[in-house]
Amino acid sequence: MLEKYLNKISQRYASKWLVLLFDTIVVAAAFFLAYLIRYNFTLDFDFSTLLTQVPYVMVIAAISLVAVGTYKGVVRFTGFKDIINVIIGANILATILICCTFLSRKFLGESSIFNISGSIIYIHLLLNILFLIGAKLFIKSLYNQITQDFHKTSNVLIFGAGNSGMLTYDAIQNDTKNGFEVVGFIDDDERKIGKKINLVTVYGLSDINEGFIKKNNVEDVIISIQNIDPSRLLQITGNLFNLGLKVKIVPPVQSWIDGDLSVGQIKEVKIEDLLGRDPIHIKNPDLIDQYDNKVILITGAAGSIGSEICRKASLYNYKKLILVDNAESALYDIQQEFRQQGLDNIVAIVADVRNKARIDQIFNLYKPKIVFHAAAYKHVPLMENNPYEAVSVNIGGTKNVVDVAVKHSVDKFVLISTDKAVNPTNVMGATKRIAELYVSCLKDKGHTKFITTRFGNVLGSNGSVIPLFKRQIEKGGPLTVTHKEITRYFMTIPEACQLVLEAAAMGNGGEIFVFDMGEPIKIFNLAKNMIILSGLRYPEDIDIKITGLRPGEKIYEELLADGENTKKTYHEKIMIAKSRHVDTETVEKQINKLTGINSLTQPLEIVSSIKALIPEYISNNSTYEVLDSKK
Repeated sequence: MLEKYLNKISQRYASKWLVLLFDTIVVAAAFFLAYLIRYNFTLDFDFSTLLTQVPYVMVIAAISLVAVGTYKGVVRFTGFKDIINVIIGANILATILICCTFLSRKFLGESSIFNISGSIIYIHLLLNILFLIGAKLFIKSLYNQITQDFHKTSNVLIFGAGNSGMLTYDAIQNDTKNGFEVVGFIDDDERKIGKKINLVTVYGLSDINEGFIKKNNVEDVIISIQNIDPSRLLQITGNLFNLGLKVKIVPPVQSWIDGDLSVGQIKEVKIEDLLGRDPIHIKNPDLIDQYDNKVILITGAAGSIGSEICRKASLYNYKKLILVDNAESALYDIQQEFRQQGLDNIVAIVADVRNKARIDQIFNLYKPKIVFHAAAYKHVPLMENNPYEAVSVNIGGTKNVVDVAVKHSVDKFVLISTDKAVNPTNVMGATKRIAELYVSCLKDKGHTKFITTRFGNVLGSNGSVIPLFKRQIEKGGPLTVTHKEITRYFMTIPEACQLVLEAAAMGNGGEIFVFDMGEPIKIFNLAKNMIILSGLRYPEDIDIKITGLRPGEKIYEELLADGENTKKTYHEKIMIAKSRHVDTETVEKQINKLTGINSLTQPLEIVSSIKALIPEYISNNSTYEVLDSKK
């Protein structure tokens, strides 16, 4: 019952006029005490004069405090700025009293009520600062103590005893409902270790062990360091995870609401935070002009990458956004998402890129100027067993959309490719490489500028390892990893789509854009981190099972093919791969022949034709290795 009453009270705030009245009463009490101090705590002064001066002082105090707005502050959230305002208000009051005293002595004589001893005014000034600030901080502390007693709290450590750490501490202290009690700071700076900030001790990371955690009942650590190096973040979180602690992180300062941090913005560390590299950020004002009043068409618009490209493109002043996909339900979902946002001029079309006549009809009707081609089959094991479908969509579908784009004089065509197209070891990667080749064959033919973007695995995309691990964790494990040493480059979906949009703006035709993805990540380590991020222990709660490489799977991925090197662009993270020369006429003939193979043909014959076109395609752990032995 008491807790319910306190919760009800906590939702209400004192009237600002009540706060002003309270402050002026404090000023009056301080004025009386100033007289006592001036006369050595005796009543050896004219008490009637004091009584006549008190209302006069209270009126001037009210004017001074109103001038600086101290009465508008919420006492329970008193902060540094509120304290500064109190000090300014007290000084304004003292200044006015001194001026009135000077004028009264000059024009009204010594007996005037406006004549106050200078020593009393200065004593009163110091007492006002002390009492006004002390009263507010006392009420704040009392409120926090009472409310915390009725809320379940968890003891936390803040990693970072710098400015960001102080702001995090203040945000936690000011939000009594957050359930956190800060019991210490952690910092790498040896000069800070052992010292106290706001009476809270600063520890070194080496001080945080099982004994410390048990003694202080610590449950969480909040990392509050701006622009922390991702590899350092990975190291810190690894140490903390091993101690069974939950790790949260403070977002970048630019994402704080109105420049202030709220406890609600402190989130659990996500797997994206542990990529081991800085996130890629692109700010290019030219993008606004590129998409202004343009009809934009996206194939594969219902997929992970395609749908995010749609979202990014919808932020610009487009003329019309055409979403094409043959996945009816997923396309419906993205259409409804845009409708709920109230976005206009978005058309969702169910169509298959293998149907050239249908694609031509769409282009003829809507006349797009920019095309993002994201439609593709991408699952390596499935395509290894279905090479005809891989050729049909990844090569034939791309060829159809490219040919139609040239026919309708599209301004720019952006192909979404993959790092698996580099020195491919599987059917999926090889077909994507052929799609890249076909695009490069047409770079000087017609009006259309053809651009390719090539990137690694995308966190959270359909079929990626992250959703798979999440499902396995929900079922209690084990997590399955094909090889203990297998590594992959990773990026987030927003990063991938930023690159795609930038490529469309930057490209002049014929480029393959790649970017610096940092160091590749071991999938085994990723699996361990996901187990720990889920609040579980490896291997006690969930184990990791090594299943062996799947057909066509590489241990290490690459971003550049043999014979390719790169040149820089204006963005340090984005590079252009300079591809080796190809005989476009021969390649076109081979691609036309390959896409003309009918479905009755044996898989070996299809893959043999792919290998003839892509000599660097060497199968790995696949039945098609027999074709390589014949070379």
